[in-house]
Amino acid sequence: MQLVWALVATVWLLGLSQAGCVRRRLTVRTTPPGAQVFIDDQEIGTTPCSAAFTYYGTRKITVMKEGYRTETLYQRFPPPWYELPPLDFVVENLVPREIRDERVVDVQLVPEEIVPPQRLLERAQSLRESARSGTITPLVDGAAPAAEPIRQPPLSLPGQGLPQGQPLFYPPPPPTGEPAPPVAPNLPR
Repeated sequence: MQLVWALVATVWLLGLSQAGCVRRRLTVRTTPPGAQVFIDDQEIGTTPCSAAFTYYGTRKITVMKEGYRTETLYQRFPPPWYELPPLDFVVENLVPREIRDERVVDVQLVPEEIVPPQRLLERAQSLRESARSGTITPLVDGAAPAAEPIRQPPLSLPGQGLPQGQPLFYPPPPPTGEPAPPVAPNLPR
């Protein structure tokens, strides 16, 4: 009987020593190459580049290159079928070979638009004029500004419009069983 248990233990240990694992790798490529890549706000290198990852889910991928617009993507990486519980335990601990899970993200970089200084100054002047006139200005260039004025209630100073002898601040009611805090009198004007 002990011989059987020794044989079972030996086979089990041998099986565990031959157990495989899942290697997860994320590769980011850009057109044109040579962009700096950040995954979850940690720099991983210059494209094309790869990094190992442990967990599936949504990753924040930021790609930056001089002369191109910075791109930020939120890429979801769902787990493959063999990484769903309870299959993940079997695959990662008992399958005797390595499994590779390669994920590739391709990003097309867009050249950065260079705004001429004169156009920037014109836009600033139009924003100043619309702020002075009280009109709403659209966020997008080229759209006609709305002629709707902003309506705000008239300004009043603290204490104006209150009946004489009324406090400016009303404290919240006290919890049951405690005396009410004293109310501060109005300050002289």
